[in-house]
Amino acid sequence: MVETITPARLRDWIDEGRSFALLDTRPDDSYDAWHIRDAIQYTYKPDFEFDPAEFRAHTGLSPDDEIVTICAKGVSSFDIAKRLEDSGYGEVTVVEGGMQGWSEVYDVVDVPTDGDVEIVQFQRRAKGCLGYLIADPAAEVAAVVDATRHVEKFAALASDRGYTIEAVLDTHVHADHLSGGRELADHVGATYYLGADASDRGVTVDYRPLERNEVVRVGDVSVKAIQTPGHTSEAVSYLVDAEAVVTGDTLFVDSVGRTELQFGEGDAAEGAKLLYDSLHWTLLAEPDSITVLPGHFAIDADGTTAVTPGEPVAATIGAVRTGVDLLAVDRETFVSRVTESVPEKPPNYETIIDVNASREPPGDEQRTVELELGPNNCAATGD
Repeated sequence: MVETITPARLRDWIDEGRSFALLDTRPDDSYDAWHIRDAIQYTYKPDFEFDPAEFRAHTGLSPDDEIVTICAKGVSSFDIAKRLEDSGYGEVTVVEGGMQGWSEVYDVVDVPTDGDVEIVQFQRRAKGCLGYLIADPAAEVAAVVDATRHVEKFAALASDRGYTIEAVLDTHVHADHLSGGRELADHVGATYYLGADASDRGVTVDYRPLERNEVVRVGDVSVKAIQTPGHTSEAVSYLVDAEAVVTGDTLFVDSVGRTELQFGEGDAAEGAKLLYDSLHWTLLAEPDSITVLPGHFAIDADGTTAVTPGEPVAATIGAVRTGVDLLAVDRETFVSRVTESVPEKPPNYETIIDVNASREPPGDEQRTVELELGPNNCAATGD
């Protein structure tokens, strides 16, 4: 009988360094666009004829190997697992839900702080999306920044730690994933916030606009909205006490945000000028000890990432200032480098923007899954 594991258990096996072969049965184009690191590609559908000798020649896998199969949704991978067992392969396991399930795996990591605030980082492993819970433990209240559509994960953690979510905030209108901000706010009865300039993006969802330097109180913790346009025109960052700044897609720990997703290729330079000013005159003007908490971490289509499981994706302002090459160049060079080396756009980004702005309904669960498949791609390369 074929055994199954959850995507979260697959994550654990990978982190534990367990020795097994991960077999991805999706077609070449799907595999090339996005797969788990070190997966072996072998296209298979349930109506395909299975030839054990051809399989072994193509993959190099023998009946003695432990194999874990994965496909798009868990159908083809289950079928080939049965074929492999029938062919003498004794250790074959199927990942439930396939790559759809893998896209919903989160790591929850506490961010070290010196003050009384508690900050928890949600790391969406397959896409590189980051969200945050910011809490005042004494008051037992919290805020959530940049929630993804899996709102139950944010609500459950807050509940487990004894917090009531009073505020839900987004840093900007996201282009690579569907925001869960409005839904989470409705679910827990919280106020939903966006920067005041979100109205210029045609956002029709109900939200409370935050003006420049306006503060949202979370118990005794202050969350101050700092306007940081560039990646998008309405982008804001959130300064959390004197501890950290949640920067969305404006500033990452190893790069900066791209500018043409909203502004377009023709006006990307104008966005880059705004971004340069936001970085140098706003974010980098904060003390070097402030922790940068970005909206994403880099992950390649082949699943490669520099992130260490269980560790926060974070760096101080001082470390970012000296470690990101683009922050060391003048304004003209910055604009040129950000606009002349444009990475591939996130899949379905125009539709995702429309959904996040409530100009288009998200559709059913299957459509939302398909809209989001693949890693994020919101950073400028600056090459």
